[in-house]
Amino acid sequence: MTLTTVLASDALAGLRRVRAERPEAIREALASRRRRDLMRGDGRLFIVAADHPARGALAVGDRPTAMADRDDLLQRLAIALSRPGVDGVLGTPDIIDDLALLGLLDDRIVVGSMNRGGLRGARFEMDDRFTAYDVPSMVGAGLDVAKTLLRLNLDDPGTAATLESTAHAVTAAAAAGLPIMLEPFMSRWVDDRVVNDLSTDAVILSVAIASGLGASSASTWLKLPVVEDMERVMAATTLPTLLLGGDSGSDPDQTFASWQDALALPGVRGLTVGRTLLYPPDGDVAGAVDTAARLVHPASSS
Repeated sequence: MTLTTVLASDALAGLRRVRAERPEAIREALASRRRRDLMRGDGRLFIVAADHPARGALAVGDRPTAMADRDDLLQRLAIALSRPGVDGVLGTPDIIDDLALLGLLDDRIVVGSMNRGGLRGARFEMDDRFTAYDVPSMVGAGLDVAKTLLRLNLDDPGTAATLESTAHAVTAAAAAGLPIMLEPFMSRWVDDRVVNDLSTDAVILSVAIASGLGASSASTWLKLPVVEDMERVMAATTLPTLLLGGDSGSDPDQTFASWQDALALPGVRGLTVGRTLLYPPDGDVAGAVDTAARLVHPASSS
């Protein structure tokens, strides 16, 4: 199926021209964008995630470089952000700057990814130092939420530094009044690669560790995978939580059903999904996004 385009080709050409000739326009676009309250209406959030390329994760399904085409990715994001029920977008500075220059961030929640330094397959994969936004830069750019991955590998001494730097970021975010979303995983080395443990007990342990980081939890949110027995997972925290959509399985209907069940749990405030919706098997980005939006905001979709 051919992807429906929203952005004109001259808009994308203009984006490249402005980046080369007037880079200060990025700062101006971010400063002038129309902002909204984080929580409004039904108090739930639906965020489209696009921070994968900066950590070298370009594959979608059996397409190893699906996310490598920036024009195509921006078209998909433009479609998603045009749909009712989508509250915002999560990305690294390159993505957020592109979207700001294209005028796609008005009345949207902008979540800045602090990213991770440990690239998949690298010998230094567990060296998860921050490589993108920091708290001062997000406050200065007027972003609404910070996000960071938190992989916890009890067999790798590098995790100690990751815990310390994440705790400092949580403390700084709380002092600045900037919500910060932690995405924790218990991780381990398996055949020279890092694998996240998605068992219920492992997710609960990651929640307990992440929740206690920093001098204040006032601004801390969680971003958690949907796993078996999510009732036990959500019973482990009082922090507001967005569900991590993850990669779609072989049955999209089953994936959507698992999200729907988890969205009904106390403490769950919405959904953050990326590749599953931006690169659906049938190519219908709008249709996939609309289905997820109805799960997050059922009242406004009825």
